Amino acid sequence: MGEAESESLMLKAEGPTMFHPLPLALLAIVYICGRQNPAIMTELEKMIGGQLYNAGDAGLVDARSKARLLFTQYNAAGYDDKETKTTILKQLLGGFKGNIDIQSPFYCDYGFNITAGENLFMNFNCIVLDCAKVTFGDNVFLAPNVQIYTAYHPIIAAERIKGPEYAAPITIGNNVWLGGGVIVCPGVTIGDNTTIGAGSVVTRDIPANVVAVGNPCRVIKTL
Repeated sequence: MGEAESESLMLKAEGPTMFHPLPLALLAIVYICGRQNPAIMTELEKMIGGQLYNAGDAGLVDARSKARLLFTQYNAAGYDDKETKTTILKQLLGGFKGNIDIQSPFYCDYGFNITAGENLFMNFNCIVLDCAKVTFGDNVFLAPNVQIYTAYHPIIAAERIKGPEYAAPITIGNNVWLGGGVIVCPGVTIGDNTTIGAGSVVTRDIPANVVAVGNPCRVIKTL
């Protein structure tokens, strides 16, 4: 990846302020210490900052293990045990404003990179690979089997097999509905009031106030 692409990813990582103090602090460190000097950054800082990083780093492995423990507890909690589920989500996620409803099972990588506004609903079997920030606006609906991927690998095989990875943030605007089985790829922003049809693969930004479907996902109607 060239310097221009790397810088673009870094700029995209600097989205809206998160509620969870850890990612916010790390973004500040990345900015203050200099985004062009990865030698002084931890693997977590590189991951948050959109740079090539080692996912096998002990600190990242530990963070993923903690997330898995929490979402396993969440998925095992009773359907009507709202208090337990809310308590776990407060530990797992980076922040949410309130009235969140995530149907089990739910899976994520780290959890702390996920933030949501009011009235987030996820149906069964949603997956969020939050190596970079994933930001949900207000009144977002996810149908079953929606998959949101911030993680990706170098496209050059010789680099990819060495193990390093990238991540790019995803932003889902207010009042968005993602239909069943939608896949959202790294770096994508979906604008407010937009509907993404079932089975779509979203590989690029989708504007506000449209209906978009397909693989790759394309706008078919303006609202």
